[in-house]
Amino acid sequence: MYDYCLGGKDNFAVDREAVLAVNKNFPEGVDVARQNRLFLYRVVRFLAQEAGIDQFLDLGSGLPTQHNVHQVAQQFQPGAHVVYVDNDPIVLAHGRALLADNDATTVITADLTEPREILARPDVAQLIDFTRPVAALFLSVPHSIPDDHTLRDTLSTVTRALTPGSFVALSQAAGVDEEAAQENTELATSLGLAWKTRTVAEFTALVAELGLEPVEPGLIDVNDWRPDPDQPPLAPVDAPLRPYVGAVTGAKRVMELGGVLRKP
Repeated sequence: MYDYCLGGKDNFAVDREAVLAVNKNFPEGVDVARQNRLFLYRVVRFLAQEAGIDQFLDLGSGLPTQHNVHQVAQQFQPGAHVVYVDNDPIVLAHGRALLADNDATTVITADLTEPREILARPDVAQLIDFTRPVAALFLSVPHSIPDDHTLRDTLSTVTRALTPGSFVALSQAAGVDEEAAQENTELATSLGLAWKTRTVAEFTALVAELGLEPVEPGLIDVNDWRPDPDQPPLAPVDAPLRPYVGAVTGAKRVMELGGVLRKP
C-alpha cells in the first residue's frame, strides 16, 4: 500500500484497492505517506551528512522502494552500514535482490517487537558496532504496534543498547485529538491491519519517556521537519490516486508525527 502511494511498481491489485478504500474516508492518506518518505530522506541525510552517523538500524523497513535508507546514507557516507529489519519474507526476497552487490547492507527477517533477539543476532553484529554511535530508525512503525507496553519496551530496549551520541528517528500516525485518532484507528483495523493511531499528546509523552534530546525542530508533523523544496522528488502517483495528491490544504486531523532524538 505504501509503495503504491509513492508511485512505485511493487504492489498488487489488493494493495491498490485498499489504498483507494482508505482514501475515500481519509483523503490525506496519500499526502501523509509521501510526506513521510520525503521525511526519511531528510532525516537520513541529516544523520549521515551533519551528524556523521555511518551505521543505521532500520526497524520495520518495509518493501524496498524509492530513496531507501542505504541509498541516501551511502550518498553522504559512502561506507555506511545499514541493516534492514522486517517480519515479511517478501521484504527479505526483494531486499536480497536489491542488495546483492552491497556488502555494507543487509536485510533480516525478524519481529521488531522482539528487540533483544534482533540485537543479539550475529548478522546484525557483523555490520553494526554498538560501541560506536548508531542511528535506529522507527519510521512510520509505532502505529503498527497497537499495544503501548510493547511499543515502550521495543523503543526503550533499543535505546538502552545505543552508545551516547547515537540517534533515534521515529514517526507515527497521530490524531489531533482522541476522536480523530479513534476514527483513523477504526478505518485501519477495518482493513485487517494491526494499528493504533495515537494522539499527538500520547505519542509525545511516550517518546519523552526515552530520556533523549530532541533535535530541532523536535517532534512535529513530518512535512514541517526541516523542509527542503530542492530535495529529490518522488515518482508521480498512478492516475486513480492523482485526485488525492494535495487534497488537504488546511490543518490535518491526522498527521505523521515524527522527529529525531539524540542519546546524551
